Amino acid sequence: MTDCRLYLITPPVLDDLAAFGRDLAAALDAGDVAALQIRLKDVPDEVVAAAVQALSPIARSRDVAVILNDRPDLAARLGCDGVHVGQSDTPYKEARKIMGPSAMIGVTCHDSRHLAMEAAEAGADYVAFGAFFPTTTKDAPTTADPEILSIWQETMEVPSVAIGGITADNAAGLATAGADFLAVSAGVWKHPQGPAAGVAAINAAIAQGVTARNA
Repeated sequence: MTDCRLYLITPPVLDDLAAFGRDLAAALDAGDVAALQIRLKDVPDEVVAAAVQALSPIARSRDVAVILNDRPDLAARLGCDGVHVGQSDTPYKEARKIMGPSAMIGVTCHDSRHLAMEAAEAGADYVAFGAFFPTTTKDAPTTADPEILSIWQETMEVPSVAIGGITADNAAGLATAGADFLAVSAGVWKHPQGPAAGVAAINAAIAQGVTARNA
């Protein structure tokens, strides 16, 4: 049986990069994190570039992949490890041409196995399903049922990412259902005891869920 790992997404706004960098370092030191997605919407390219340049060394020194949201052109120029594209962003095939064969490219598939199959067959490195729970981080057009993770895990090799309102309180069930990664933003950054405690708590929930899955 596969494990499940935390896929961390930045808060939607980073006002103080130096302060956030310290929070990020503490969070990454608190438990296993597979990837960091830098997700900054509706800001100038130079703001995204500054974030990537400030945060990438912190992530990479801890073997955490750096993934940029939406923008394969910027991700390639800034040397990110990968890019995540939505259904209304750059199509997967175009993103692959821009990023090259070795980059990690993930695709938002909402609650649709059809979209996920298309992405997987095209060569995507992972597919993202959601939202599984109400989320304030972004407007989620669809609600997904955990069963989609179970079916995907049983039938497909391409990893799945669960996203949308995931916290330490509800993460275990998604790990049990079959998610390979849990994408979390507010569940870490807005954790009552701070981001490091958030990472530790979600990792504990993942471990509980994986144990139940493998039982």
